[in-house]
Amino acid sequence: MARDSDTGTLNAGNWAPVREERDDYVLPIKGELPRELRGTLFRNGPNPQFDTPDAHWFVGDGMLHAFTLENGKASYRNRWVRTPKFLAEHDAGRAIWSGKGFSGQKLPDAPPTPVIDGGVANTNVIWHAGKLLALEEAHLPTEIDPRTLATRGYVDYAQRVARPVTAHPKIDPVTGELIFFGYNATGPFSTGMTVGAIAASGVVNSLERFDAPYSSMVHDFIVTAKHVLFPILPLTGSMERAMRGLPAYAWEPDKGAYVGVMKRGGSAKDIRWFRGEACYVFHVMNAWEEGDTIVADVMHREAPVLFPSADGKPIPPEKQIARLARWTFDMADGSDTFTRVYLDDLEAEFPRIDDRRAGLANRHSWFAAVSTRAIDGMFNSIAHVDNTTGRRKLYELPKGDAISEPVFVSRTADAPEGDGWLLATVWRAAENRSDLVVLDATEVERGPVATVQLASRVPFGLHGNWMPAAA
Repeated sequence: MARDSDTGTLNAGNWAPVREERDDYVLPIKGELPRELRGTLFRNGPNPQFDTPDAHWFVGDGMLHAFTLENGKASYRNRWVRTPKFLAEHDAGRAIWSGKGFSGQKLPDAPPTPVIDGGVANTNVIWHAGKLLALEEAHLPTEIDPRTLATRGYVDYAQRVARPVTAHPKIDPVTGELIFFGYNATGPFSTGMTVGAIAASGVVNSLERFDAPYSSMVHDFIVTAKHVLFPILPLTGSMERAMRGLPAYAWEPDKGAYVGVMKRGGSAKDIRWFRGEACYVFHVMNAWEEGDTIVADVMHREAPVLFPSADGKPIPPEKQIARLARWTFDMADGSDTFTRVYLDDLEAEFPRIDDRRAGLANRHSWFAAVSTRAIDGMFNSIAHVDNTTGRRKLYELPKGDAISEPVFVSRTADAPEGDGWLLATVWRAAENRSDLVVLDATEVERGPVATVQLASRVPFGLHGNWMPAAA
């Protein structure tokens, strides 16, 4: 992996960007695509339009990848998200923003431009309220044409919502409501945060503001049927560091960990703060209530990956490893601490569930993992965990290949939990191209039931979701 673990710069292999936008209408398939798979898998990830020295991978321009499956056939399309930043740099024929420090600073020799927005829309892509939305955590959602991948522009919900909006909103499977939050809501590296909800119709139901204990990179949050939880973890933001040319976000474990718990539909004034040892979580798998207890399954790290310590010292690699863990909050005992226990010993990330169980207790879960045969820590396996039996199954790629986040697709809208398939992109290192694999969701160890073969490469990205053909 060609990566500087302190700065997050990535520059080789499948970390490197692709420069071509493609339309591949008929793709070869090994095996047979299930006929019930009718829709499109959308994926998003950083793919810089121009090379910028020392730019953090997280700030690369967003590129969408669409795999459309229907009647046993498959096609592929990719497009950059044409944000104001992308268009300004495209017109200039060069990079304008530095991409360093998350501070939105322009390069010293940048040409003048009226565009002041450095958004990249590069982290997630979801379907809600009749719109396909490309997301990142510092700006408004960007609407995308689901058929052509053309960029339609920012969505502000009749000016009821302002930036920032998280890249990890949660959709309530019962009501269709989208719950979102934002950090740095009162300025760069501020403690201000927002939390809100948007109905399935696209109408804003609520919006609250509050202050976190300190400025933190809050990449994901936790939602149950009755509560919203905000992990404030000591990957801290500092304008003073950024102005000195130091990492704007860095690890300060002495600040400890906080998790704020708020009732769904309640007031931010009533948030209850829990304390814990310093740790970091990029991604939450799921959470639910058990009586007066809140249970949350998360990908827990002792320290973050891709960021340095505030004092400039490197973070030991073994502390950066994520493993599946369970956080527990007792809402009845008056305690201000929460407990943690590891559920698995595999190095893992990108957890997914059957989204029809979001905020509710789930039996089945999946994640990308690193097995003993992995090269340079790349994710080379997909794990399925049955929470009822405790059994874990593992599909391991050929040596040298690497896999993306697995996305679950149910066989039918009313199929039992876990009855369906997993879709994931695979980088074939020896051929320097990618495939889309389809696995039986509860029998992953059997390998793909179908493999869609691409002539091109899908760079390592972040998140994706499935949109049924009838959506």
